[in-house]
Amino acid sequence: METLPFFFTLAASVSAYLFWFYLLARKLTGPRVWPLVGSLPVLFKNRRQIHDWIAGNLRATGGASTYQTCTIALPFLARRQGFYTVTCHPKNLEHILRTRFENYPKGPHWQKAFHDLLGQGIFNSDGETWLIQRKTAALEFTTRTLRQAMARWVNRTIKNRLWSILDKSAKEKISVDLQDLLLRLTFDNICGLTFGKDPQTLAQEMPENPFAIAFDTATEATLQRLLYPGFLWRFEKIFSIGAEKRLQKSLKVVENYMDDAIAARKENPSDDLLSRFMKKRDVDGNPFPIAVLQRIALNFVLAGRDTSSVALSWFFWLVMNNPQVEAKIVKEISNVLKETRGDNCQKWIEEPLDFDEADKLVYLKAALAETLRLYPSVPQDFKYVVADDVLPDGTFVPAGSTVTYSIYSVGRMKSIWGEDCVEFKPERWLSPEENRFEPPKDGYKFVAFNAGPRTCLGKDLAYLQMKSVASAVLLRYRLSLVPGHRVEQKMSLTLFMKNGLRVFLHPRILA
Repeated sequence: METLPFFFTLAASVSAYLFWFYLLARKLTGPRVWPLVGSLPVLFKNRRQIHDWIAGNLRATGGASTYQTCTIALPFLARRQGFYTVTCHPKNLEHILRTRFENYPKGPHWQKAFHDLLGQGIFNSDGETWLIQRKTAALEFTTRTLRQAMARWVNRTIKNRLWSILDKSAKEKISVDLQDLLLRLTFDNICGLTFGKDPQTLAQEMPENPFAIAFDTATEATLQRLLYPGFLWRFEKIFSIGAEKRLQKSLKVVENYMDDAIAARKENPSDDLLSRFMKKRDVDGNPFPIAVLQRIALNFVLAGRDTSSVALSWFFWLVMNNPQVEAKIVKEISNVLKETRGDNCQKWIEEPLDFDEADKLVYLKAALAETLRLYPSVPQDFKYVVADDVLPDGTFVPAGSTVTYSIYSVGRMKSIWGEDCVEFKPERWLSPEENRFEPPKDGYKFVAFNAGPRTCLGKDLAYLQMKSVASAVLLRYRLSLVPGHRVEQKMSLTLFMKNGLRVFLHPRILA
């Protein structure tokens, strides 16, 4: 009989929780909610097309004149009250990324998850720590010498390695995984630009580089920390099992590689980013410690590698499916090279485009921007709410909760981009005369490069690298997808193609 009061208390508590959850869930604008498990079942069901599922929920919240915000009930994953607020309306994004910037930092959950890999680097810090690195990096990214260094690395990699691999594949009529090649190319480039060492992962034999493998493994293991409750990865870390064991082993390889890079730069300073940061001072006026320099460099490698290669992969796929766009791009490149290299077509493909030539490619830049509108490299981002706040659409967000803004969904809203929002249409980025690149006046309609104080410093360099690579491929080849190859999204923080991008290369005949 003594157990009866306990069971009555338990039943009353569960009933009270279910009633509270039911009343709260009735107010939500989002997917269906079940008692106890919230929206977890439908989230699990749509896990393989999560970004399209989120976009569908946001579209369902209102019409052309209303905001797109919904709340998803995830009782075991969300950090506060069991709900995630998800939005994609430009006014809300501006509020989060600029107007109330200080109220929406990365936050403790994100920082703890990424600390072992990125430390207090620029992409994993807030406040003064972030600001001093931001100011230092901003000065460096505006210098012409950095632009010239990037151009040298990009053109060298294209001419000496990418072209030879593609030529061999075209001659032998074998397919290539273009996404893999692009990941290797951008990895080599960003490593060269960041700490002056070329890992040479892009080569005919497709070598396995210990640093590249360790970096990939560490990144994947770190991302898993965001996908599961914190106690799970902390448990794995304590007992050194599972993904946490792989993370710690990989970090040792990464740190040893970085130690060698820093030692080399101390003996022989160059124009790379690491050498430049070694000359700078921290908030206390002291040189950056070696451990901090490691993390600063790794932050730039992480940001500069995956984003550009993923964007280029989706770009080539979209171009293959839109031959009229491909024709315009090739025509524009040809016209620019006629001005700079003359009428001899053979001279056009002897050297990759230099950055001054790439600057003139307006339509190509529009096509790349249109790619990022539809397939942003980072499809969604998360912000921690410091203090209670109300978004412009009236949505209340409590302190300690998480706000997710879906960059992927922004590009798929008719109320933002018009009835043709899902069409690949580079012309929407051009002036009426189609001779100037004109981004939307509302800068928060397009946040693929972030926005506000955290706008990507390498935005212009990224466009130039992507233009150079895109020109180097399209001027020489027409691409076709391998029959039966499925192009689908990989569910991760970066919008990789799950199965890569397998294509055949057909030599292009230039008139």
